[in-house]
Amino acid sequence: MAHVAFVALLFLLLVGHCLGGKVGICYGRNADDLPAPDKVVQLIQQQSLKYVRIYDTNIDVIKAFANTGVELMVGVPNSDLLPFAQYQSNVDTWLKNSILPYYPATMITYITVGAEVTESPVNVSALVVPAMRNVHTALKKAGLHKKITISSTHSLGILSRSFPPSAGAFNSSYAYFLKPMLEFLVENQAPFMVDLYPYYAYQNSPSNVSLNYALFSPQSQDVIDPNTGLVYTNMFDAQIDSIFFALMALNFKTLKIMVTETGWPNKGAAKETGATPDNAQTYNTNLIRHVVNDSGTPAKPGEEIDVYIFSLFNENRKPGIESERNWGLFFPDQSSIYSLDWTGRGNVDIMTGGNITNANGTWCVASANASETDLQNGLNWACGPGNVDCSAIQPSQPCYQPDTLASHASYAFNSYYQQNGANDVACDFGGTGVRTTKDPSYDTCVYMAAGSKMSTTNSSNLPVQSGFSPSRFDKNFYLLFSMLPIMIAACIV
Repeated sequence: MAHVAFVALLFLLLVGHCLGGKVGICYGRNADDLPAPDKVVQLIQQQSLKYVRIYDTNIDVIKAFANTGVELMVGVPNSDLLPFAQYQSNVDTWLKNSILPYYPATMITYITVGAEVTESPVNVSALVVPAMRNVHTALKKAGLHKKITISSTHSLGILSRSFPPSAGAFNSSYAYFLKPMLEFLVENQAPFMVDLYPYYAYQNSPSNVSLNYALFSPQSQDVIDPNTGLVYTNMFDAQIDSIFFALMALNFKTLKIMVTETGWPNKGAAKETGATPDNAQTYNTNLIRHVVNDSGTPAKPGEEIDVYIFSLFNENRKPGIESERNWGLFFPDQSSIYSLDWTGRGNVDIMTGGNITNANGTWCVASANASETDLQNGLNWACGPGNVDCSAIQPSQPCYQPDTLASHASYAFNSYYQQNGANDVACDFGGTGVRTTKDPSYDTCVYMAAGSKMSTTNSSNLPVQSGFSPSRFDKNFYLLFSMLPIMIAACIV
């Protein structure tokens, strides 16, 4: 029974370490050349993203996310704050028409009431809290006030001081709406939402903020807070902690901080020399690693931080300087501007943030359009009658993570494809397989390429097993072991 005790201990350790920060994406639509919402959802699923922020409650977009498992943050635009604050009936009607018909098929988890209201050309900040209260009342009537969280997003401009972080303080001119809003957040266990952009700190003051410091680069020079002695290695942490200290000064230190926008532009005007695809890739790659690894900040080490990267697409209708239209990870035609390792665990070039891959050829992977049922059937066939060695996607093996059906099916499909001629027929799987020229290898999981004899587990020293079944272990051990993938998946999602 020693193995039972070991797995039980591992189970408890996993439970205690599953507080991972989440990484989402902002899906802005201020453009006239973007793909239809259903195509966007397919793209998001191909990236295995589970958290998405939109800025309104567009019905076509909300419907597109139905039955995807993606958690959606929707928004009440600033232009709607007046009617939302004036009359409860306006909010009740909005909820009835824009939320209730699509929930819970579409997993709406957050509603942002107003966005960066202190930056708005029209002063609507006094409307935020009344609107939030009316939204809460409407949700309560529908029995959803415990399932959908209400907050409002802010820019760093809500602070009068942000450096050093320990001197962080809210602008006193916003006190009339800020204090009741913070009280509302505490009462409803909602996070303080903030949009943070180290890029602007660098762009506006390159003599004081180095590019390396803004990009999380290991080559950056440490910055020491003279009041606390805390050492900062990147601007993102410094900005987060300036918010934390500002909240603490008002006795709201228990509020969780959520970053609802952050990112880096891939292109800018001639004077915006830092706006490049390489810098954008480096920033977002290092950000994801920082969040996934629960690095926390110097003031709150190890504390999980949820972030939403801005943005999914370049948006050609946004006003302002050139960089304003070029924050996307993808062009409107859905081609990638640069790649990201969303797991935060892949092999990444430390200077560019790019994934390192070596194989050349073609591969076969699971189609993003395939249903889970069809993928499971294909996976079962490949690992059974198809005679594919699927040991590499078993727990503790190099291709087990990410523990998703699409990832495991891709590995199995490719193995069958390479062993059976690497042709269209060998990558069919009832229409659930697609050929690609992009190497799907990652970290220590190496996908065999057409024409190569590379071992799919050549980076691992772990023993290869032929698979797990109840007959190989006693019943109690198997039951415990079978729960581990669920716990591990919960830790990395």
